[in-house]
Amino acid sequence: MNAQNATRGTVEAYLTYTVDTGVKPVTGTTGADGKLRHRSGEFREHVMTIRDARPRRQALSLDREGFVLVDHATRVRDFYDTHEIESVYYPEVERLVKEQTGAARVLVFDHTLRTGDEATRVEKSLREPVKVVHNDYTEWSGPQRVRDLLPAAEAEALLEHRMAVVQVWRPIRDPVLSSPLAICDARSVRPGDLIAAERHHENRVGEIYQLAFNPAHRWYWFPEMQRNEALMFKCYDSQKDGRARFTAHGSFDDPATPADAPVRESIEVRTLAFWGSA
Repeated sequence: MNAQNATRGTVEAYLTYTVDTGVKPVTGTTGADGKLRHRSGEFREHVMTIRDARPRRQALSLDREGFVLVDHATRVRDFYDTHEIESVYYPEVERLVKEQTGAARVLVFDHTLRTGDEATRVEKSLREPVKVVHNDYTEWSGPQRVRDLLPAAEAEALLEHRMAVVQVWRPIRDPVLSSPLAICDARSVRPGDLIAAERHHENRVGEIYQLAFNPAHRWYWFPEMQRNEALMFKCYDSQKDGRARFTAHGSFDDPATPADAPVRESIEVRTLAFWGSA
């Protein structure tokens, strides 16, 4: 079944939420085995209805739901070649985000490769799919990332205008049959559902949002994503005019996944999008 006719309707599956205990959760970077070094917090699985987004694909908007699926061919031959990713894929992603958002400037600042295979994670120092539903940036860490990456004067000038963090996720081995990515309609997430959590990196401490359970959350996924498709979603937007600002996501176990399905292999690229000039 190819991506064009891989419609599934809905699936009932567990998503991993964070329990708001009043204590700020902490999550760490991954070690050589691709697993988190440490994590604190209380988590609980909830069965949620996850809807097939393919039938409504053309109606989706980055500024409304917070995510879109686009056809996007790439010239990258080997996604495990860091040089090829940086020299070929980064420019491709920058052009894509510019086209889809109308931003004046787009800067790719990092990428993450993930696989469900532990041996490959150890061999290639990759990360595992993340099941705790989350959003990669917060009200504080979105603009802070600009300050981390750019000279102070340039960063502050750019932050006087609209900016966003837009992520681009795609399979590097298709189709995705195991550990697919679920993504939440940004309109269904209330501010009180967002739990700020510390994110410890090798040389800095960042912040992400983890999600508290709310039965009103509307979850979607794109069955059997292909290598020539890219899922774009917004993890921060400085505009506070009602548009999508944070888009929660996380992997889940699809009960229809065949026992012999290949493990998921994917890449996500993070970009800063600017609508002003320094």
